[in-house]
Amino acid sequence: MSRLSIFPDHGDGRGDALPMPKLVCNDPASIQAELADRGIGFEQWPAVHDLPPDADESTILASYASEVARVQRDGGYQTVDAIRMTPDHLEREALRSKFLSEHTHDEDEVRFFVEGQGLFSLHIEQEVLVTLCERGDLISVPAGTRHWFDMGPTPSFCALRFFNNNAGWLATFTGDPVAERFPQRDLTMAGIVPIVL
Repeated sequence: MSRLSIFPDHGDGRGDALPMPKLVCNDPASIQAELADRGIGFEQWPAVHDLPPDADESTILASYASEVARVQRDGGYQTVDAIRMTPDHLEREALRSKFLSEHTHDEDEVRFFVEGQGLFSLHIEQEVLVTLCERGDLISVPAGTRHWFDMGPTPSFCALRFFNNNAGWLATFTGDPVAERFPQRDLTMAGIVPIVL
C-alpha cells in the first residue's frame, strides 16, 4: 500500500532521534493532495502487465507502450528506460548507496512503478516527505527538488524512468547528511516507522 509520512526536517532536540511525523496517510487521494500542495505529481495507474522474470528492457517498455507514450506526450520527455532491481542483482549495494544521498537534478525525475516498491524522500523547505511508491504509482519530482531514493537492502522493483535529455540519470549531490536521519526502506517495511498516528 502506498504511504506518505511527513516529518519536520530537524531533530527533536534529543540527539539524532527521528522526529515524530506530522502526518501519515495511506489514502491515495490524500497522498496526491499533500504532494500536489508541495509541487510534486502523484498518480495511480493500472499496472496490468505481469512481466516474466527474464524480461529485458525492450520487453518491459513494449508491455507499457501506451503508458510510455502518454507520459512522453504530456511531459515532453525525450527518452525513457526501465530499471529492474532484484535481491540478487550484482550492483544492488552500489546502486542503493548512490541513490541514498540527497541530490537534485536539472530536470524532472519521473518514475512509474510497474513492479515492487521503493521509498522516495523529498526535502522541501522545512519538511521531509517520505513516500512509499508501489506498483501502479507514478511520481513526478520537479527539477531542483532535493531528494533521495531507497530501494532497500533486498530490492525488488521495476520502474519506467523518463528523461528530458539523452544522457539519462544525472545528479548533483548536496553534501547534506539529512538523509541519514530519516527512515530507510527496510525500517519502513519492518514497521519501525509508524504507519498510523
